[in-house]
Amino acid sequence: MTFRNLTLDDRGAVRRITINRPEKLNALNRETIGELDVAFQQAKHDDAIRVVTLAGSGEKAFVAGADISELATATPLQMQQMSRNGQRMMLGIERLGKPVIARIQGFALGGGMELAMSCHFRVASEKAKFGQPEINLGVIPGFGGTQRLLRLAGRGAALELCLTGAPIDAARAFALGLVTRVVPAAQLDAEVDALADQLAASAPHALAGIMDAILLGGECGIDVGLDYESQAFAVCAATADMREGTQAFLERRKPAFIGQ
Repeated sequence: MTFRNLTLDDRGAVRRITINRPEKLNALNRETIGELDVAFQQAKHDDAIRVVTLAGSGEKAFVAGADISELATATPLQMQQMSRNGQRMMLGIERLGKPVIARIQGFALGGGMELAMSCHFRVASEKAKFGQPEINLGVIPGFGGTQRLLRLAGRGAALELCLTGAPIDAARAFALGLVTRVVPAAQLDAEVDALADQLAASAPHALAGIMDAILLGGECGIDVGLDYESQAFAVCAATADMREGTQAFLERRKPAFIGQ
């Protein structure tokens, strides 16, 4: 598929997806949401890809939000469909089974913050700004913002950010648990690449098992979560990577995981 609003390139086992609408500060319109859905599904089913990074083009914004020109004329049914499409795409990222790293420079507002929260890691420039300003447009977050903010930062922070619409800086976002790492702008690419390389060198089945167990555990009682963890732990014993990892430890060498 040829993408109009995305660029894709691979660096070894890392797929880099970039939203390429700098003239719109990478705002999410219907077409871009659809393209992101396709691009992440392609990465999911490509065994050669172990990690995905997601970025916005230019230095002003990761994603500045939804495309307001579409929202301004949307009917209630169109708004509902847009919300469901965005939620489905972002849920697909969250449940990809492969680590996704958001590279955040500049603005991550509205739909951009929601997109970042659906990723497993959020590495931000110290110049980044975050917020859910939908209240200022007379609407609410529609791509999962109310739910992921609640889970990542707690009820108080979710209410504050969504009800006031006020932006916060990267340091506050880090303190709230919304950002994984904050680095100087000049070090952002190097930090993202180093994290991606570290994850890409890990055992893929173990990575997927960890992510699934944590995601499931956040939505269920501890007994169910512990049972799932035990089953995923046992499944690892059937993999060649588990044998390689334990043998490499005993032999005091670096393991070479093959994804089997």
